[in-house]
Amino acid sequence: MNLVKLAAAALVAAGGATAALAADIKPAVVYDMGGKFDKSFNEGVYTGVKKFTNETGVAVMEFEVTSETQREQALRRMAERGATIILGVGFAQADAIAKVAAEFPDTEFAIIDVTWLDAPNIRQYGFKENEGSYLMGVAAAMASKTGKVGFVGGMDIPLIRHFACGYVQGVKATKPGDEVFQNMTGSTPAAWNDPAKGAELAQSQMDRGADVIYHAAGGTGVGVIRAAADAGKLAIGVDSNQNGMAPGHVLTSMLKRVDVAAYETFKDAAAGEFETGVRVLGAAEGGVDWALDDNNAELITPEIKAAIEEAKAKIISGEIKVASYYDTESCPVN
Repeated sequence: MNLVKLAAAALVAAGGATAALAADIKPAVVYDMGGKFDKSFNEGVYTGVKKFTNETGVAVMEFEVTSETQREQALRRMAERGATIILGVGFAQADAIAKVAAEFPDTEFAIIDVTWLDAPNIRQYGFKENEGSYLMGVAAAMASKTGKVGFVGGMDIPLIRHFACGYVQGVKATKPGDEVFQNMTGSTPAAWNDPAKGAELAQSQMDRGADVIYHAAGGTGVGVIRAAADAGKLAIGVDSNQNGMAPGHVLTSMLKRVDVAAYETFKDAAAGEFETGVRVLGAAEGGVDWALDDNNAELITPEIKAAIEEAKAKIISGEIKVASYYDTESCPVN
């Protein structure tokens, strides 16, 4: 057999091995409140799941949580149905996934926005949202004409204060005299899916002079974006690229690459390369970034783009160290 035939045979064998591994996997995902089409966090995960299915042809079992009591039930049901790798979406599933993972030690699990579980069969993903939000603060300060910008969070929890803290740092580093208004939507999971309240909070900030408003509020953020667009102001999206939700009125979006975490989880499992432990993704790891496309190209001046890219490069190099809310449960600037 000549070298060409040997190479072809090797490729066929490798392809067959990959297909065999993919055939052995039975993946599942449990989306959280808001559902996989929330145009934000859950939908970012769905994008990664869809990419995996499109590439491998492997269907992914899924469930969309609509009440808090469903989380543990859904995870357990997936394990009982023979899922080999189960992805939980969001910190709210931490207790449930820890319990179910202990009941099914031979099943692989992964969870996004959780880094504190002690379990041998769980991969955990954390993100440096403060770094991505810092870039949004730079953009907001550069774009604002009033020197007043806003932030609307979803549920009032440390994670969202982590977003807010990075944003304020970016604003103040760019324009120290600028004012930042901050509001949280609520203290229960319902705060993630209340567009009407998001619009109300955004309007209250605009009434006080804010002309750029960043949200980290899941489905509630849809209301923030609509209100800003209706008022002729600018919004900043989060998690997924939300620039297209109101072209010309979304300055940019903070990309939290939960799609990468989802895709990587299932791809590694399919290849037999799944490893547990904690993975934290920041700017240097490509875990957070900003969005530039046809929907916001006219809003991003060369000066704004240069400022964002400079800040990003300095964060990656370590020249800029963005303080974490988690370190002291407070923000050094406000």
